Amino acid sequence: MNKTKFIVRVAMCVALLIGGQMVLSGISGIEIVTVMMLCFCYCYGIRHGMAVATAFSLLRCFLFGFQINVIVLYLVYYNLFAVFFGWLGRCFSGETSVCKTVIVVVSAVVFSVFFTLLDDVITPLIYAFHPNVARIYFLQSLYAMVPQSICTLVTVSVCFYPLTRIIKKINF
Repeated sequence: MNKTKFIVRVAMCVALLIGGQMVLSGISGIEIVTVMMLCFCYCYGIRHGMAVATAFSLLRCFLFGFQINVIVLYLVYYNLFAVFFGWLGRCFSGETSVCKTVIVVVSAVVFSVFFTLLDDVITPLIYAFHPNVARIYFLQSLYAMVPQSICTLVTVSVCFYPLTRIIKKINF
């Protein structure tokens, strides 16, 4: 693959992710980044996905602040996410069917829950929370996990097929 095309593709994906996150940033648990990132990784593979994940995780800090726990969380989570969904896209040969879509949707919801649980580990460790405070942090995170998981279920179910088709068709 041409290096210029790779850089442009990654830059376009990152810009769309940051724009999508910015638009919905005021609504807790509602986001579009998961389905967009998932479709990019599924269509373009692990290499593109990890480049997008790393650039997105670092560049979004200019809009939302440089918080070490969030930077670590995003770098770990989105790179694992990119590896998994890039691998899944390769295993499924980038094709979509009802069965494959169900597997993708269930995997996305599991990853959505994993995001919150990973944050429940990373943040208390970085900030050295007392165990009681960490427990409260975990319980509070459930309020965001539920709508975020439902949002992931809905957005990936509805948008996965059309987004992957668009990405493959424009192939920027």
